[in-house]
Amino acid sequence: MPNDFGPAVALSCRECGARYDLGPSFACLDCFGPLEVAYDFGTVTREQIAAGPTSIWRYKDLLPVPAGVAGHPNLQPGWTKLVKADNLAAELGLRSLYVKDDSGNPTHSFKDRVVAIALEAARAFGFHTLSCSSTGNLAGAVTAAAARAGLDACVFIPADLEQPKIVMASVYGGRLVGIDGTYDEVNRFCSELIGDPLGEKWGFVNVNLRPYYAEGSKTLAYEIAEQLGWRLPDQIVIPVASGSQLTKVDKGFRELIKLGLVEDKPIRIFGAQAAGCSPVSTAFKAGHDVVQPVKPDTIAKSLAIGNPADGPYVLDIARRTGGAVEDVTDEQVVEGIRLLARTEGIFAETAGGVVVGVLRKLVEQGVLDPGAETVVLNTGDGLKTLDAVAGSARPAAVIRPSLDAFRTAFAN
Repeated sequence: MPNDFGPAVALSCRECGARYDLGPSFACLDCFGPLEVAYDFGTVTREQIAAGPTSIWRYKDLLPVPAGVAGHPNLQPGWTKLVKADNLAAELGLRSLYVKDDSGNPTHSFKDRVVAIALEAARAFGFHTLSCSSTGNLAGAVTAAAARAGLDACVFIPADLEQPKIVMASVYGGRLVGIDGTYDEVNRFCSELIGDPLGEKWGFVNVNLRPYYAEGSKTLAYEIAEQLGWRLPDQIVIPVASGSQLTKVDKGFRELIKLGLVEDKPIRIFGAQAAGCSPVSTAFKAGHDVVQPVKPDTIAKSLAIGNPADGPYVLDIARRTGGAVEDVTDEQVVEGIRLLARTEGIFAETAGGVVVGVLRKLVEQGVLDPGAETVVLNTGDGLKTLDAVAGSARPAAVIRPSLDAFRTAFAN
């Protein structure tokens, strides 16, 4: 096995602590718990990070990647905008609000971050085909990353995804396979395919490469802290699909504290789900530790994972930090999309509408502190989920090209 994974030294079981050599593995052989990357960090300074490229590779010394990763053919994701959302803050009665807008990534979602890390693992392990199960954004990120790296790609999606996401995933080449079923059924199929001769030599970014892939979400935490002037926000609202993003953002913040790059302070972490697929929110509200699977039924398809692998860990983090997990209806999702667009000029996909809708709901319920500095994540571009708002998108008027016609139409 290759040994150039930067500061990464092993895979560690999140349940029993068993350690394994770095490799394309994702489950503990002792207890079947999930594996994650363990590190032996050296000294990392703010100055050292600031001297790096304006991409996730400025944090290479905190990631399971080789030292020369920035020079490899890849999409160079990351370093997206942290937008001070004063208009939205005023609308909701918040003192200080920021939107981490990850729609600025190469394929217009945060998935470019996680795929970039998985791609490096695929290279290290000698995989020549990059694959995934996807609710849409990941499929596009994988096919684009594979094209840039000169690898083959074969990605699997539920057949009823939003058309713009299907177009994006197919335009980069590779094979796009629609499955007649939910995302959870697609994911189960991919887990079976790994054990078949057809797929055993493939790098499935969110299955056999999942420990590395998941680490890409830490870079959101790193960037938020650095863009705030090397400090942590007071509270953050994060969308929950599998739950991996939320758990890794929490991990990223804790690593920055451990390394002395930010001052230690409490940070409340909130999860956001759509009511049509809210197994983690339901468990949180009921005080349960077990997340019961559900069948998704929501316009927020990128969050439509009915059996979220990291759901129990999301519950742990929300409770440990004094946060919560909340959900909103599809109507509130659309309202959230339109509110963010109207106040800040950011057109979010449905997952962003979920986050803004949950933010508003948490403020109205008195759960989220309106006087505390708050960050919310927008993880994708609204152009990918146009159907969600298309019904209300039409010209204010259709007139003849004359001033008289305009004055008549808008006299009041």
